[in-house]
This record gives sequence, C-alpha cells and structure tokens, in this order.
Amino acid sequence: MNVWRRLSGPRRTLALAGAGVLVAGGLVTIPVTAAQAATQCDIAYTTNDWQGGFTANISIKNLGDPINGWTLGWTFPNSSQRVQQGWSAEFTQSGSQVTARSMSYNGSLATGASTTLGFNGAWSGSNPKPTSFTLNGVVCNGGGNPTTAPPTTAPPTTAPPTTAPPTTAPPTTAPPTTPPPGTKVDNPYAGVKGYVNPEWKAKADAEAGGSRVSNNPTAIWLDRIAAINGTPNSSSNGAFGVREHLDEALRQGAGYIQFVIYNLPGRDCSALSSNGELGPDELPRYKAEYIDPIAAIQSDAKYRNIRIINVIEIDSLPNIVTNTSGQPGGTVMCDTVKANGAYVNGVGYALAKLGAIGNVYNYIDAGHHGWLGWDSNFGPTADILKTAAVASGSTVNNVHGFITNTANYSALTEPYFKVTDNVNGQTVRQSKWIDWNFYVDELSFAQAFRTKLISVGFNSNIGMLIDTSRNGWGGSARPTGPGATTSVDTYVNGGRIDRRAHAGNWCNQAGAGLGERPRANPATGIDAYVWVKPPGESDGSSKEIPNNEGKGFDRMCDPTYGGNARNGNNPSGALPDAPISGAWFSAQFQELMRNAYPAL
Repeated sequence: MNVWRRLSGPRRTLALAGAGVLVAGGLVTIPVTAAQAATQCDIAYTTNDWQGGFTANISIKNLGDPINGWTLGWTFPNSSQRVQQGWSAEFTQSGSQVTARSMSYNGSLATGASTTLGFNGAWSGSNPKPTSFTLNGVVCNGGGNPTTAPPTTAPPTTAPPTTAPPTTAPPTTAPPTTPPPGTKVDNPYAGVKGYVNPEWKAKADAEAGGSRVSNNPTAIWLDRIAAINGTPNSSSNGAFGVREHLDEALRQGAGYIQFVIYNLPGRDCSALSSNGELGPDELPRYKAEYIDPIAAIQSDAKYRNIRIINVIEIDSLPNIVTNTSGQPGGTVMCDTVKANGAYVNGVGYALAKLGAIGNVYNYIDAGHHGWLGWDSNFGPTADILKTAAVASGSTVNNVHGFITNTANYSALTEPYFKVTDNVNGQTVRQSKWIDWNFYVDELSFAQAFRTKLISVGFNSNIGMLIDTSRNGWGGSARPTGPGATTSVDTYVNGGRIDRRAHAGNWCNQAGAGLGERPRANPATGIDAYVWVKPPGESDGSSKEIPNNEGKGFDRMCDPTYGGNARNGNNPSGALPDAPISGAWFSAQFQELMRNAYPAL
C-alpha cells in the first residue's frame, strides 16, 4: 500500500566480521608473519554465498607500525568473481586483481587496531576464497617479529577450525546459525530510548518548525535488496545500510531500533505504487539475497545489547484474504501469491531466521480496522497469520506481537461516537462511513484483534503496536463534539475526527496530522505507539513519474481519481504534486505538523 524511506548522508564505516569467524560461505584467515616488520597484519575474509552471488566481509588488523592510509589487494582464484557494490573502501577491479583503498574516516590504524570493509559480489561455477592479501604492497600474513623467513608456500588447503584457537582474538560476529544468547524482554520499547534516524532527522530539521518533532524515533524501511547496504543515490532510500544504522544506534546509546522488512515476492499484490523488485516466483532470492544478509548483520554480537525490532511485511498476508478473485478489486497477482505460497512461506522464513536472534523482536503487520474489521475478514486474517507463523520452520515463539495501521491514517480513537451507539433506533453501524464494520478506530480494533490472535494459538503475552505517525487529525477541521442526531450519517459524519472520504483511502491523505508521539505501554495490550512510517515521506506519486527505483503509479495517489470498488467509488483524497513513494514530500510534512493532535 505505501512505502517508507530514508534520506541520504555520508556512509559510515561498517564493523563487520572479525578474525576467526566462520560464516555461511566460509572463512579465510592469513595468520603468519609479514616480510617487513613495518607492515604486519592479519586478514579475515568471510562470505555468505548464494547461487551466483555473495556478500564478503573483510577485517584488517594492523599488527605492525601505525598506518596512515591503507590499500588492500588480492586476486580472485576464479576469473568469474566480481565485486559489484562495496562499502567502507574504494574498490577497483582489473581482471581478477582487486584493490580496496581506505576512506577518509578509516585510513589511520594504530598498532593493534582493526577496521572492516565489505562488498556484494557475483560468481559462476564456484566462489573460492582468495589465498593471499597485500597491505600497502606487502604480503599480509600476520603478527610477530619473524626469526626466520616467512614461508613461500600457500597457506594450508585444509578447512580452518570452526572455533578460534585460544591464542586468537574472540570473534566479534556470531554466525547466523548460533545467534548471541539473550533473554527477550516482555516489551522491547519499555524503559529505553529509541533510535533517531539521522537521515530522516536531517530532512525534518530542514523544514520550518521541523525540529519540534525531528528527535522522535522512526523506522528504517528495507524495501529492496540494495537498501541492506544503503543506496546513496536514491530519492527514497538513504546512504545508510542496516549496519550503519546499527552502528549509529550504538553511538546514540539507543535501546531499540526499528526496521521494516518489506520485500516479499509479488509484494503488495493489490497496489501499484509499492510493488516490489521481486516477482511472485522469486522466493529463493527473497531468502538468500534479502533475509539471510539482514539476519547475518542483525546477529552480529556487537549489537547484542540493542533491541532490534522488525516489522514484518506490511500489506501482505491480509491481501490474500481480501483481494483475491471474486472480491471487489481482487487481482491476479494476489491469486498467484496465494496459490504458490510466496507470502506465507516468505513470512515464515523471515520469522524463523530473524526470530532465532536473541535480541530481535518480530511484529507482523495486521492491517487496520478499516480493512479487517468485518467478521468476514477478521477471523480469516488471524488464521492466515497463524499459518504463516508456523511455516518454513518457524513457530509462534518467533512472533513477539503485531502492528496495525502501518503507514495508514485510521484514527487512534473516535471520541464522539462508539460502534454501539444508536440514533433514532438505528445502529450507527448502518452509516455509510462505518458500513457495518465492528470497529470505528484503531485502538479498539488492535485490542480485540490481539484477543483473537491469542485464541488461534499465539502466545498470551503478545503485544500490539499502532502506527500513529499520521493519524492525529487535528487542526481547524477537527470536530469538538458529536454530530447532529438527524440520522446515523449526520451523527457519525459530524462527529468523526477521521476526515477521509473513505476508510480505504491510504495515499497522502489531505487534512491528516501527526498523531500520538511514540511511547511505550500506552494502553492495555499495546506495547507502544510508534512512528513506523516516517512523516514527510510520500506514499506514492500524484502522477506517473519515470524512475529507476521500481516505484509505480497508483491512481489512488491521484487527487483527481474518483475511486474504485475498494473505496466505495469515493474520491482518493490524495494531496497533489506528490513525489514517488518514499521521497520527501515537504507540503505533506508541513500539513502534518499543522494538523498534529496532540498539537505541537
């Protein structure tokens, strides 16, 4: 339905795998002595491989004299091996020869100091590890002052041990299959401060009055594979990747950080502005190229004291309940991903892989009241969420809770009417706005849906999140009391704070405002109010805008659109002149601040 974002900024150094770590693709460590005492070093080269591709993490430890600027070199054993995208160094490749030069921020290495770098690569046939490295032109073999000449033969071809010997520095990265130990807390938001994304903060601070809200924690959206390592030239993603954000969270002393896992095959099968990069049959790529690399970073023991919160695949599982053939607005894509199990098995795999990490908390997206509040959707969605939670080797123990209203506008509470109200003997459920729904706001829906989820087999201590980033509905148009009792429609329409034309409208809604600020334990069963959708980031473009970021055009983002079956053929209610999804939308950000409730 909508997309997220981040903003650009300088890349930060990535603290990757240390010496002696065994990762999925194997490890190369070069632990002998250098020919020159001035340059002595130790290299750890680890990879996480998949068919045709890999992510390499490299650790350099300086065992010699202090270095001011370094150049690392090696030769790939297979001529097909290629560096495609790197970080924390400037990479060049000529044939099989690769050179990585230090950046301004990581070129100085004192004796005993380490730095890390990495890259995404491609291969065919096989992906063997380099057997030798040079640092500043000298073979890099390891520590100590030699009493004899270093060996001229290649390192042993036998596999390295799976645990470091007693004389080796302890690993700084836990392998994905053995995440760092940890006991999960009941509520990861309680008692700690949240991570403030500096890329979003910079955009908000640049707006007049934006500093009033720019220190609120917002989520980082990982909407494509490239976002894992950062996309500095994108209008909708930032230069920071997962590891840079986690490093910055450590620097801030943040207690929790939020990521949106959002790249399922055939993603968001009922919308166009947020369709993803993976086709409906690309579940293997989703696992190997998306979830596995994220898990490898999040499982780094360096981050074990940060509570990592993952919002799992918004607008996915409910779509295969409500938007398949035979339903208003049903799509072929939703039929496909329901039939081939891409959503169920993809979510299950993400839960299993990420949930195994001791300091990771998974919250699955659970739509919103204006989507799932009818009995025909409410129960079946709970059932499909349970099916996904136990798919692909997962269990319900990998689910810490659920989130509603992600990137949406549904009011937190409607203060001037209840679903049980009657007007002149008629239930307000008959009104055009409520349309026989059993819920009129997000808080009542989230609390009731939590009870339903527990009844179908989820743990009794699950918590709910509600995205309140854009559901404040304040400003001059906010009602101050109930509507007239002339009819159920005058009563509901006159008193409702949600001023949309239809509860199914979701794109850049005119009149919306910032909602409750993020906070923990706001209501029974609710772990937190959160800002998962960063305010100011567009839901989609008002017209088709050519781009190379895979962002489509959905008529629900066109302010001139008269609607469709899914929104009762009502106007879209979208703001004009919006950029592509995830790009900064200054006019919307200013309106959100003007209409904030509670007011700024």
